[in-house]
Amino acid sequence: MTGQRRGVGHDAGRDARSAAKREQMIRRADLSDADPITEVFLASRAVAMPYLPRLYDDAQTRAWIVHVVLPGCATWVAESPAGEILGFAALDGDVLEHLYLRPDVRRQGIGTALLEQVRQAAPGRLSLRVFTRNTAARSFYERHGFRPVDENDGSRNEENEPDMTYAWQA
Repeated sequence: MTGQRRGVGHDAGRDARSAAKREQMIRRADLSDADPITEVFLASRAVAMPYLPRLYDDAQTRAWIVHVVLPGCATWVAESPAGEILGFAALDGDVLEHLYLRPDVRRQGIGTALLEQVRQAAPGRLSLRVFTRNTAARSFYERHGFRPVDENDGSRNEENEPDMTYAWQA
């Protein structure tokens, strides 16, 4: 985000994260958010998980967001004061199906804010799956109290990429 003070040391990092958190808003997503959610999803996966095969084109991915994610999950977006979608989280019951951020806004507290919103909607427990090679996501969830409960060889996802199930309990 522009205009943030960047400094050296522990307090500067915390100040930048606090400023970022104050400068965005979490709200329920609606159909009008389909395009920016699709853009966030595609950009995040391309940068954070370049090893994943690209199984669907942009139009197919948008259709999945419109016809599966938005109607089937409680979905929230993190929005900048200028109205830009910075990230989104989608919850199906007590399963966190998706939490993605634009690559340029990672490590600013936005993922944590989205996760806090999800926890409010599903108090008590959550589970999720993460690709085993996605060490940044695994570290993020572990820092937020999630623990691995199983591993899989990739046979349960269409990317055929080994994954792990994580769980959190209040």
